[in-house]
Amino acid sequence: MREVVSTGNALVARAAVECGCNFFGGYPITPSSEIAHELSVLLPKHGGTFIQMEDEIAGISVALGASASGAKAMTASSGPGISLKAEQIGLGFIAEIPLVIVNVMRGGPSTGLPTRVAQGDILQAKNPTHGDVNMIVLAPSSLEECYTQTVRAFNLAARFMTPVMLLLDETIGHMQARVSLPEISELEIYKRREFSGEPKEYKPYEAAPDEPATLNPFFKGYHYHITGLHHGATGFPTEDGKIVEYSMNRLFNKINLHTDECEKFEEFMLEDAEICIIAFGSVALSAKQAILNLREKGLKVGLFKPLTLFPAPAKKLKEISDKFKKILVCELNLGQYSGEISKIILRDDFAKLLKANGRPISPSEIEAKIGEIYGF
Repeated sequence: MREVVSTGNALVARAAVECGCNFFGGYPITPSSEIAHELSVLLPKHGGTFIQMEDEIAGISVALGASASGAKAMTASSGPGISLKAEQIGLGFIAEIPLVIVNVMRGGPSTGLPTRVAQGDILQAKNPTHGDVNMIVLAPSSLEECYTQTVRAFNLAARFMTPVMLLLDETIGHMQARVSLPEISELEIYKRREFSGEPKEYKPYEAAPDEPATLNPFFKGYHYHITGLHHGATGFPTEDGKIVEYSMNRLFNKINLHTDECEKFEEFMLEDAEICIIAFGSVALSAKQAILNLREKGLKVGLFKPLTLFPAPAKKLKEISDKFKKILVCELNLGQYSGEISKIILRDDFAKLLKANGRPISPSEIEAKIGEIYGF
């Protein structure tokens, strides 16, 4: 293991380079700008390319183009910038171009609170563009996870040939401390698949019902078309209803039928718990401290922390619902993820601690809420 002192944003940049990212296209925006700043230094040192574009739309456009050319590409922003990137996220999804998109969340909506913490982009991350779309969304809640989940985001993007959202909040992005990182040699790196047969036989979008496309990098002699229109096996546009239906189902099934490869979560002191807190991102850090404090008072409280927000860990959430009558969901918005949980576990009688004023949820607030609702 390696020990470093770093911020979350800097660790995202470091992880990207150390797992093979060689292209970044983007535009600075608070509170994600440090990711771009770090990569502007790191990428040239490691043979990669950093481009600051004229706006957010251009930033994701060049990143998609680089990925289509074989680069391991990334872009980063915050909520307002993700809104601008929306159409090109849809292009990446339908054309099956792997890309890691980082959103360091701040207070919204609109310009909102640029320097304050929030988790208000949960539903935007799930559906960041128009039409039917199936996003993989990861949410680190510690400095170590900023590193490890960045690596995992690149692996998932390459495995499923799709944009993947890495969702930090401002606190996680800007907090700084000593952190232990795995050695570079210990990282598991998923290598993007390539077709190696005869060029005349190459049909990138001819895939099994639960498998992604196989997009060879440009300039290697394989002829195909990339478009935002619905397309057939070689990528050229089609309006054939059967082909479109098959393609749409495949875009969803390639993820939904392999959720075991996507889902990741942490259980903290849940084994003997009587009360379960559900939290993610920086709120999970407050929840852990609150649990330790409450345990000292004799209260058996534990934490369920999803690292993969979407696809949501439905099976595990149902187990949590069956096991615990007392559940408290804490998040820095007005109930975005708790609403998703309700749809999965088919109950809404759990308690909520919600805040959307740009201030964090402290351990003492969580302790007070548990005392209020459960009479302790």
